[in-house]
Amino acid sequence: MRRIGGTGLAVAPIGLDGGVFGWVSGSKEAAAMLDAFVGAGGGLVYTADHFAGGRSEVMIGSWLRSQRDTSGVVVATTIGQHADARGLSPRMVARATEASLRRLGTDRIDILTLDGHDSSVPIDDTLEAVDLLVRAGKVGHVAVLGHTAARVRAMQGRSAEARYPHVMGVFEEYSLMARGVFEREFAPFVEQTGTAFFALRPLAHRFLTGGVSGRADVADSPLWGRALDHVGRKGSRVLDRLAQVAQQLGASRARVAAAWAISKPGVTAAIVAARSTEELLDVLEARGLALTRQQMASLDDVSS
Repeated sequence: MRRIGGTGLAVAPIGLDGGVFGWVSGSKEAAAMLDAFVGAGGGLVYTADHFAGGRSEVMIGSWLRSQRDTSGVVVATTIGQHADARGLSPRMVARATEASLRRLGTDRIDILTLDGHDSSVPIDDTLEAVDLLVRAGKVGHVAVLGHTAARVRAMQGRSAEARYPHVMGVFEEYSLMARGVFEREFAPFVEQTGTAFFALRPLAHRFLTGGVSGRADVADSPLWGRALDHVGRKGSRVLDRLAQVAQQLGASRARVAAAWAISKPGVTAAIVAARSTEELLDVLEARGLALTRQQMASLDDVSS
């Protein structure tokens, strides 16, 4: 388990991306995946109010209500992009959070993630709205998505000065196919500040599973469409190197890709979107997969 700063939260290094619920997985499949995830020691469940128009939160909420004990589950939901509550003005933050609470069927969101840098709204206005939610017991902690490191630093500065809730974490895409934002901007930042970093799409929209070569392979869901951006010479080289390392370790390419992500300094957890329970359970094994320095360097080199 990896502890998140001074929050009191601890999470396993692989989390579950609930973006598949409502698009790829129906209610029964979602419940089965969540059962398997928690049964295998998982705890961090990531979703957003706009995923499948809110159906992801509804499915997760239904599953939560069916559980006797959810003390080991950390739910992180994201607001800011839903059509009915877009942006981070105080009014939209309150509206979106209340709607997420209803869909999740809970009275408290463990991690509320603020999606998108809304330049029209002063930092203090957004943080004050979150502060009211935290004081009311409706939100435990706050994280951000789609903000620059400079913006997050400014938010943390205002939080310290005005005693607003501290921005404890950053969610951003990070994989062998998308390294720039984290390594150029956030790696130094999280090292300096101790801010948690959650790597979204560590499988590069399933491209790194090796199962995407054309449109027919992503036709079942809009979630996987961006995998096609990686089809090409560089993508082929990365997949070939992944296959070599996977063969050395007796593991799948997806498992190696996830292990690479969670082995990087500063990465608290990688949030995996899986097509099936079987695929998810395979990737969860990345938690115990030890890549050698030579293997890490080899993957770094081919993906740079």
